[in-house]
Amino acid sequence: MAHRILLAEDEKNLRETIKLNLEMDGYEVSAAVDGKQALKTFKSSTYDLVILDIMMPEINGLDVCRAIRAENTEVPVLFLTAKSSGDDRIQGLKTGADDYLTKPFELEELLLRIQNLLKRRAGKEKELTAFSFGANHINFLTYEIQGLDGKQRITKKEIELLRLLIQRKNEVVSRDEILATLWDEDASPSARTIDNLILAFRKYFEKNQKEPEYFHSVRGVGYKFNG
Repeated sequence: MAHRILLAEDEKNLRETIKLNLEMDGYEVSAAVDGKQALKTFKSSTYDLVILDIMMPEINGLDVCRAIRAENTEVPVLFLTAKSSGDDRIQGLKTGADDYLTKPFELEELLLRIQNLLKRRAGKEKELTAFSFGANHINFLTYEIQGLDGKQRITKKEIELLRLLIQRKNEVVSRDEILATLWDEDASPSARTIDNLILAFRKYFEKNQKEPEYFHSVRGVGYKFNG
């Protein structure tokens, strides 16, 4: 199945040239002429990669990227822009983009960057993306869970800890390992921080929070998921 790409570029000639070359390389391409149309198109279907011009009418590429990242943290986003300063590049990457290409550029370089981003995503997709246990369900891509109170979105840190515990199910994961895996060296969370996350998981998923079936604390050691 061909990879599906969303291309948002307001310059007609460039948009049509990129679209033609991508289609010649076997990609399926949806083209948008401004940021508003790009968001509408993105929400209407599923894409393997998004290419965004930053300076677009209606909604600029940075805001489009922010909106995409609010719904999907995994789809690769590549910025195209006439701005070449380091600050502009950093701003784009902080917004959630995976790569950045300055105009004018060689089409061959664009195609190579697209290939690399798709390969990187394919590697990530081998990781755990969704998991069900009992009547509960977790979507690690959208941060959505289906628990006792229905569907809701939880925080990135909660998702990261859920992923770690579930990947190591039936094993005790130490507090030190959790802290080292999920927090940067300059962060200063405490064991209580992890306790609060575990309490949240019990609230989301456990019928009896005092006698949990899935999320267990092992005194003096760490935490364990039984699924």
